[in-house]
Amino acid sequence: MSKHDPSRRDFLKGAAAAGAALGSLSIARSAHAAFGGPLKAALIGCGGRGGGAASDMLSVADDVKIIAVADAFEGQAKGAANHLKRNFAEKTDITPERVFVGLDAYQKAIACGVDLVLLATPPGFRPSHYKAAIEAGKNVFMEKPCCTDAPGFRMLMEANKLAEEKGLKVGVGLQRRNESSYLGGIKEIQDGKVGDFVLSRVYWNGDGIWFRDRQPGESEMHYQIKNWYHFVWLSGDNICEQHVHNLDVGNWVKGDHPVAANGMGSCLLRYKNRDPKKGMGQIFDNHFVEFTYKDGTKMYSQCRHIPHTWGGVGETVHGSKGITGVGGRGPKLKFGPYQQEHFDLLAAIRANEKYHEGWHGATSSFTAVLGRMATYSGKEVKWDEAVAKGPDEFPEKLAWDAPPKALPDEQGNYPIAMPGVYQPY
Repeated sequence: MSKHDPSRRDFLKGAAAAGAALGSLSIARSAHAAFGGPLKAALIGCGGRGGGAASDMLSVADDVKIIAVADAFEGQAKGAANHLKRNFAEKTDITPERVFVGLDAYQKAIACGVDLVLLATPPGFRPSHYKAAIEAGKNVFMEKPCCTDAPGFRMLMEANKLAEEKGLKVGVGLQRRNESSYLGGIKEIQDGKVGDFVLSRVYWNGDGIWFRDRQPGESEMHYQIKNWYHFVWLSGDNICEQHVHNLDVGNWVKGDHPVAANGMGSCLLRYKNRDPKKGMGQIFDNHFVEFTYKDGTKMYSQCRHIPHTWGGVGETVHGSKGITGVGGRGPKLKFGPYQQEHFDLLAAIRANEKYHEGWHGATSSFTAVLGRMATYSGKEVKWDEAVAKGPDEFPEKLAWDAPPKALPDEQGNYPIAMPGVYQPY
């Protein structure tokens, strides 16, 4: 890993050059590969979700082969390679030379002759990796959330336009959109089951999330990427990382994204139980947001990480004629949602049919970012202003020895947003 890796503002230059050199690998070649031989894929991001996504994809297709893996950490890259070779021996061709490690490993995986990439790194890296893949002419499956800040959202939208121009296929891991009960339930709502839409309520309330202790001699960048969930630039906070699923359903019901948000939240339990010797983070443990759509209707949102409290994950819609949960009898699908999302993407690649989930992936992810900006600030935040002026959370320089923007103080505490003080833009 070079000590001179560029910032997000320009670290795509190398990837863009690779994309130009590999420009001939367009959708035409991808479609040809799907029919003339196995579609070649690379897994970028080899944690639990990455390994799960790769396994789900391989379990639904016989004409796809993973030939490369990439991760910032060597142990994860090798572990994923071994797992896939052990469980899908006939659908993998991962040689030692195609096990890429480091913060620039994604570039090498994209450039190794693949037709499809699976992006499952911590979400803060998603916009840059997605743009690099699209510039190189690759079909993409990317996990949610797709961005953690406004500059990342803008990068996503630019890459979405380029993907559409190139005819590339894009899947996003918001798997409820590939689930029979949601497909049926939302159609019923949009067909008037509860009358005119009044408001929705969406929830992701649970106990909490994993944490990994700081190790002696570990750099700050290494510690934060290892504990990516606990840092805003990497996860976007739990309102982005988990609750984006429910926010996406709310947007799906409306067929649009909110134009404004106001809310409240805090870091109560995490701050009280902090142990600077082990290392801490900076995310909230609860958020409540009132989102407003352009017609004035609302989506009320809750997410929480506090044990021994009321829990619930789901969505409810209030209409002029009644109230309903989001679920119903939908079309009979071949697989469950985690597999169906890959089956649908691969089918579109084979048939060279339009398939572009990047648009709702981007807007639902930024809906979560908008909500976080509202809870962090305690102010009403407008969509257009947030997109244009929202802060860049990404480090100035991406390298193991470079400092992230959020650094601990002498007591080991990280900066945590304070409503009424934090400025959204």
